[in-house]
Amino acid sequence: MLQNNVLLILSLLFVVSMLSMLSQKLRVSYPIFLVIAGLLISLVPGIPEVSLEPEVVFIIFLPPLLYSAAWNTSWNDFWANRRPIGLLSIGLVIFTSAAIAFTAQAMIPGFTLAMGFLLGGIVSPPDAIAATSVLQGMKVPRRAIAILEGESLVNDASSLIVFRFALAAMLTGQFVLWKAGAEFVLVSLMGIVIGLLIAFIEYLIHRFLPTTASIDTAITLISPYLMYIAAEHFHFSGVLAVVSGGLFMSWRSHDVFSYNTRIQTTSVWNTLVFLLNGVVFILIGLQLPGIVEGLEENSMLQSFKYAVVISLVTIIIRILWVYPGAYVPRMLSKRIRTKEVRPTPNSVFLVAWSGMRGVVSLAAALSIPLTISDGSAFPYRNLILFITFSVILVTLVIQGLSLPFVLKWLKIEVPEDEHAQEQEIRLRLASVALDHIEHNYSTEANSIEAFTRLRDRYKRMSEIAARKLEKEEELKKRPEFLPKYRDMLLELVHARRIELNKMRHENQYPEELIRKKEEELDLEEARLRK
Repeated sequence: MLQNNVLLILSLLFVVSMLSMLSQKLRVSYPIFLVIAGLLISLVPGIPEVSLEPEVVFIIFLPPLLYSAAWNTSWNDFWANRRPIGLLSIGLVIFTSAAIAFTAQAMIPGFTLAMGFLLGGIVSPPDAIAATSVLQGMKVPRRAIAILEGESLVNDASSLIVFRFALAAMLTGQFVLWKAGAEFVLVSLMGIVIGLLIAFIEYLIHRFLPTTASIDTAITLISPYLMYIAAEHFHFSGVLAVVSGGLFMSWRSHDVFSYNTRIQTTSVWNTLVFLLNGVVFILIGLQLPGIVEGLEENSMLQSFKYAVVISLVTIIIRILWVYPGAYVPRMLSKRIRTKEVRPTPNSVFLVAWSGMRGVVSLAAALSIPLTISDGSAFPYRNLILFITFSVILVTLVIQGLSLPFVLKWLKIEVPEDEHAQEQEIRLRLASVALDHIEHNYSTEANSIEAFTRLRDRYKRMSEIAARKLEKEEELKKRPEFLPKYRDMLLELVHARRIELNKMRHENQYPEELIRKKEEELDLEEARLRK
């Protein structure tokens, strides 16, 4: 049994890697491609049935995925956009849950309002990975990305809290609004407190104990599980614990991690997140046949109709919420009008259209118990599962696949200041390096060739950045200069790598020295390709 499970896991990982390469070839975002591929694979005769247990998702998959998302989110951007993030991650979740609750109650015979809020809590949060993976590599305003990333960090917690309240109301038959509101605040705040406490302990370990890069990496892998399990043990929000802890460690990481720790940790986490995301999305696709088999109480045609309507409501409600959320606060507050640039309608629509659902929604649906308190079957459980899967599929495929075309149609341009800021950073770093050489190594820079070349290199970097900032005519006439220069540098790396491989086959030099030089070439190539 153990061998079969291990073989299944390894097979899934291999399939994920192959399909991800194919998605890159076809230029389709891998979450979309993997969901569709998983669905097609599940229809092949003889494929073993794969079940996605909610406990596995919530405990094994969710903590590292949330922690990674929080780690890669800028705290400054998160805090600067806290108002739109709060409106989306809390206000929109509640608004969507209510809209779906009343729609489902009116449309589905016997569907109660509590069941509607249960369904609304399940399908209300956009996925933390889908939007950013679809938009990756596209020219999108930084503020839009910051809002989408910040929303996806917090909305999982608020939607799961709505889900829990609705489930408790169904199981107990009782619901008191003010008690639910107080519990919402308590669960959220204490989850944040537990996450920050564990993150602070982690910070002290990294800062004051003699750790190595491997130990630091291991601690970062353990921490999100500790945060999540500790918060959930006391019935607080494990999601907010992981998010708050991840944001804290991201903010303080430059104080505690050395360069080799950052390189190693980044590599390990990139691989882990890629595999976890891939497995989760392909497992979502593999669920549909089992979900369809369980639709005893509703015909397939009726279930399909319900799913289409709920999917459309989910998309439309987001659009209806985002536009007032972007402009009404500006109308009511002079401070907002003064401090913030007015968002364009096109950039607002981009945020409104980037509401793809994912793994948290399916995991929440699967966690619905099979029976209620009197021992009878949980009403409409399979229909809720089917609608949830349909919303995930519709939003991922329709919105996800159309996002690149929507972006091109909207003609959204990255503001000039975002381009200029990158050049300002380059100019300041090059200037600091030049000043250091001039003050500390001026004699060597005038007499030793190696020092002279280094000084001249930073001078060129400074001049190029300054010309870009000033938009001089020379640069405008030769826009191909920098790309061509970078291509030449990459070609030089490739030529040296070929020569290094020749040295390896000649067996004249120690393998350790060759590997060391190979690492230097890897770092140089990584810097150039960035």
